[in-house]
Amino acid sequence: MNETLSILKRLIAFDTVSAKSNLDLIDFIEGYLKDRGFCVTRVPDMRHKKAGLFAAIGPPGDGVLLSAHTDVVPVEGQDWTRDPFRLTTEGDRLYGRGTTDMKGFLAAMLSVADRASKRQLREPLKLAISYDEEIGCVGIAQMIDALTPALGQPRACIVGEPTNMEVAIGHKGKQALRAICHGEAGHSALAPCFTNALHPAADLVLGLRGLQDELAETGARDTDYAVPFSTVHAGILSGGTALNIVPDRAALTFEFRHLAADRPGDLLARIERLVDETAQRHGARIELETLTAYPGLDTAPDAPVTTLVQRLAQTQSLTKVAFGTEAGFFDALGIPTVVCGPGSMEGQGHKPDEYIDRAQLEACERMLDRLLDTLA
Repeated sequence: MNETLSILKRLIAFDTVSAKSNLDLIDFIEGYLKDRGFCVTRVPDMRHKKAGLFAAIGPPGDGVLLSAHTDVVPVEGQDWTRDPFRLTTEGDRLYGRGTTDMKGFLAAMLSVADRASKRQLREPLKLAISYDEEIGCVGIAQMIDALTPALGQPRACIVGEPTNMEVAIGHKGKQALRAICHGEAGHSALAPCFTNALHPAADLVLGLRGLQDELAETGARDTDYAVPFSTVHAGILSGGTALNIVPDRAALTFEFRHLAADRPGDLLARIERLVDETAQRHGARIELETLTAYPGLDTAPDAPVTTLVQRLAQTQSLTKVAFGTEAGFFDALGIPTVVCGPGSMEGQGHKPDEYIDRAQLEACERMLDRLLDTLA
């Protein structure tokens, strides 16, 4: 734990809110791993303002992959009672932005990497470290093509998002979209003579609500989730510049989160039809664009990766989580994947005075030590 806590202190001190660069943190991690004999590949983003890493140690082979992201959510507007970018301790709680989501697991990853460098491994230990997860798994989507040749086919992947050290075998996929509705500007005294862009946008919101009602009533169900059906959510509606001007533009940002049984292409096709019908009804032009998307995860309860991580974490508990992760990207490559990591997303994720319990980090350490034993 001493090494893990030392690393966690360093990681928390890097302000890696998604809107900012993570390069200083990546420099630290890259140097740390290279000093311990890891083969490290840096994967920069398209603007070279952020980067992710792939690292491996041990002989050639499949091995096991550990995955974490480096970015954290903002602290602005939250009522913090302590410096969010300085690790502080109070009793058994470790406070700081990212302690739970998910620099706690990242610190444990680097700590076990240090121990792996001192062992004779029969299988490789592989690490994938990404950026911009918090804004829709953007980083791993950009990294995955470059990673694929290096990843190989690990026999298991553990994505260390906070699950209270339960083994999570599923989460919904997500697609975020924006509809831009175009109308005609004019004086509000003559409003009926012009196409108000807010009107088709408002009808789209009603149409999305109708789709949600249909999914809730007759769509696929998975009772392992708190919300057991696919969801549609309208989050932002904006338009207009002044009360006496008919709006000529309105933007609606929305998302859908889908169960494994609901194919995202089918849901998108239904939304596209809704957009087309709304545009025709109002005589308006509506542009639909996809902002971000990530696949869901649906690993079998009796899959070898599931039973392996249950054994490593010494738990029989299985769960499915409400939040999204990068796990679906690895699963889509044919890499058996589960989510298991320290901390509580529901209790601490994205909240002021974020903390992680020391006992959760200790349990994660034990899980990774058992993993290291299987590799050695």
